[in-house]
Amino acid sequence: VRELVVLGTASQVPTRTRNHNGYVLRWDREAYLFDPGEGTQRQLTLAGVAPPSITRICLTHVHGDHSYGLPGVLSRMVLDRVEHPVHLHYPAEGEAVVRALAGLATPGLDLRLHPHATAGEVAEGLTVEPLRHRVQTFGYRLTESDGRTLLPDRLAAAGVAGPDVGRLQRDGRLGAVRLEDVSVPRRGQRAAVVMDTAPCPGAEALADGADLLLAECTFADEDADLAAEYRHLTAGQAGALAAAAGVRTLVLSHFSGRYEDLGALGEQARARAGSATVHVARDLDRFGLPRRRAVA
Repeated sequence: VRELVVLGTASQVPTRTRNHNGYVLRWDREAYLFDPGEGTQRQLTLAGVAPPSITRICLTHVHGDHSYGLPGVLSRMVLDRVEHPVHLHYPAEGEAVVRALAGLATPGLDLRLHPHATAGEVAEGLTVEPLRHRVQTFGYRLTESDGRTLLPDRLAAAGVAGPDVGRLQRDGRLGAVRLEDVSVPRRGQRAAVVMDTAPCPGAEALADGADLLLAECTFADEDADLAAEYRHLTAGQAGALAAAAGVRTLVLSHFSGRYEDLGALGEQARARAGSATVHVARDLDRFGLPRRRAVA
């Protein structure tokens, strides 16, 4: 299963209808929790996401709306007797804050801290890029390796069926039949998380070719001056980022509490998003990743 579960969509302060930030990206056997703001433990319950399923927690930065839910989530995992290691990734300049928050949690969890200070791979398939905000901030990108899509008609013609299909995929050859004879190349899936930032090269690198991009959309276009002052994206800038990067699905979140009706933000993003499908996220929404694309 690969899907994005939106736990909260508010920036800075929650509203009557929007909880603080929080996102779970379910990726095969792993579940990545991004930016757990206050109330994340309850939102996990409402979303039907079991805390023991979480294997990695990723903080883009240590502002409170992106991190103050961490002690509660960790304590809940202790209560649920999670035995597997939980990896926590975060910007190195936030070390003191992260250790203070983790120190508030109930002891008993195998929590492994992974600070990062530069762009690069921080875990298998998981990379970070620096963003442009008021404190050290990084976005995240998950990348699946390219592979091949099996073609049933070619498998049948070659007489390959049952367990032999798995052997062919594993070994690349089964007798005279090669894997490339019965399949076509396909590109691995890519998902990216771009939270608090002004437009910058790091955001562009994260979004490049993403099948799903979760992007902040704090301000409407008419409030571009505020966005520039506080180093955030407007709706139109989020759409333009998706268009320039060839993103397939853009999910907007992190909305300022000044906007009750988010429809206008969605329209501003769509006007500049090119061919990307644009969703204005609501708390507890779920978005599956688009089907893998064949390699031309």
